This record gives sequence, C-alpha cells and structure tokens, in this order.
Amino acid sequence: MTAHPNAIYLQPSEGSSSWVLGDLYTFKAKGDDTGKAYALIEIVMQPHSAVPPHIHTHENESFYIQEGEIEFQLAGQSIVATPGTFVHSPKGQPHSFRNIGKKPAKFLCWLTPSGLEQFFIEVGTPVSESATSPGVTPEDLEKLLFTAPQYGLEILPPSIVTE
Repeated sequence: MTAHPNAIYLQPSEGSSSWVLGDLYTFKAKGDDTGKAYALIEIVMQPHSAVPPHIHTHENESFYIQEGEIEFQLAGQSIVATPGTFVHSPKGQPHSFRNIGKKPAKFLCWLTPSGLEQFFIEVGTPVSESATSPGVTPEDLEKLLFTAPQYGLEILPPSIVTE
C-alpha cells in the first residue's frame, strides 16, 4: 500500500519544536500540511506552568491529556483533566489552563482551523537554538502580548475566566 502524497507520518520524537513560555511545543501537523483544516501540537507543560486567560477569535481549541494533571478554567467552570480526558473550547470561549502536578504534563492540542500554530512558532524559541527550556523573560511576555492580536488572540485579565 502506498501512502497518499499528503499523508503525514511522524514518529514520537519527530516534528519541529519550539520553547513557548518555558514549555515544549512539537508541531505534528501544521496548516500547510492539512490544507489549513487544522494544526496538531504536542505540548509538554512544566509543573506550575500556566497559560493566561484568553479568547480565540479565529479557531476552536481542543486538548487530549496524555500524562499529568491540567486544570482548565472554562467560562466559570474548573476542570481537572487527567490522562484520557478530552477538553474542547469553542472559538470565543474564555479559557485558561495550568499544570497542577509535580511533573511535566503532556497533551495534544488541536487548532481548527489552523493558523495559530504560526503564533507559537513566532513567539517561541526553536529547540535547535536551545536544547533546554530557556525559561521565561519579561521580553517573552511582551512579545506574546504584542503578537497575540495579530493572530486574533485576546489575552484577558485573570478574573474574566473565573466569573
């Protein structure tokens, strides 16, 4: 059987990777690979790492937890997601999440349609330039806040998601 020319096949350690605010993002499928239908990112989130409250105006975001414990805030609801848990946040829904465990958490993140993966690539540091997490600097946060609106990403005050 011959693979379709547009088929994607990656081994567990394959895909381009970037450090995004101290967490490892490995791009398994980008919009260019899927006709812009979706992007798939494997994320390894460090203990106590958090993604601030935000809203996507262009895409839905879905998560499948593989390892660890991620606490999601979804428009007033707190959900602790453990391995095997699936979470979907539709476009326009305020949400945030954080690793509440003592070990790194690993999960898949689908963006439908694609596009936001380019934001993560733009604000991140390619793994080839830094074999270990470079940490998070004030400049990283400034770059994220400046770049987010260009991708339809609205960063919110912390109180918005918990109301």
